[in-house]
Amino acid sequence: MMIQRILLLACLLVALPVRADLNVFASVPEWGALAKEIGGDKVKVYTVTNALQDPHRIEAKPSLLAQARRADLLVAAGAELEVGWLPLVVRDSGNAAIQVGRPGYFEAAAYVKRLEIPTVVDRAHGDVHPAGNPHTHLDPRNVQRVAEALAARMAEIDAANAANYQGNLKTFVAKWQAAIARWEKDAAPLKGVPVLVHHQSFVYLLNWLGMKEVGTLEPKPGIEPTSSQLTGLVARQQSQPAKMVLRAAYQQDGPSQWIAGKTGMPAVLLPYTVGGTSEAKDLFGLFDDSVQRLLKGLK
Repeated sequence: MMIQRILLLACLLVALPVRADLNVFASVPEWGALAKEIGGDKVKVYTVTNALQDPHRIEAKPSLLAQARRADLLVAAGAELEVGWLPLVVRDSGNAAIQVGRPGYFEAAAYVKRLEIPTVVDRAHGDVHPAGNPHTHLDPRNVQRVAEALAARMAEIDAANAANYQGNLKTFVAKWQAAIARWEKDAAPLKGVPVLVHHQSFVYLLNWLGMKEVGTLEPKPGIEPTSSQLTGLVARQQSQPAKMVLRAAYQQDGPSQWIAGKTGMPAVLLPYTVGGTSEAKDLFGLFDDSVQRLLKGLK
């Protein structure tokens, strides 16, 4: 009888689900995906936004507070991308572990060189980010820098699984560096190509690939395109021609399609983040698809 009870208990223990050791609250898909790459089966990741949502404009709903309340680690883009909603969630969660300055609060932008840091901060100029352009994930070299910092932070918070995080990081970096070399080789024809963008979402992507942003459909950052702005961009094609117009998956296609119709240049939708297209299922797919869509637009 005793043996049967022991066997029964063993079976019950095997049947129990494996509990994640680290609960991660990620503000955006790209850093949620990276947390999964580094954490593996040792983390449970809740991602607040998806690729079809503007990460600047999210409502701090009670459901977010509930998720933040039980988080061990908050992973944000930073550089004020989430300034309109994340501080409220952090404050009202009542979770001491994820408050600013605590090990459980992590901002990706803190570990990379940020571009477009303004010399003058004036909201009259639109949705200006004093800490620089926050869309840092679209340079894959930044992703590796953040991965290294994130693995170290996970190991600090969850020392019992530190070896797992460092092992996953090593595997990820090896694959990632090989992928960067492939992307850069494939994207060589894009160097120097001038483009228009809906919003300055692609600054890091264009800087990495050596492409040139020659105009934005938004008259000011965060201000929706106006007819006068679009008409002016069409007129500028005579003196400063662009080869394609880019938008992110979460942005309306009307303005870029209008420009395309007036100029004959292709309107190219880029996934912007994980899940933005059916091909961008993870971080590798994000860059695979972005490079291929840009090359297709060039042709």
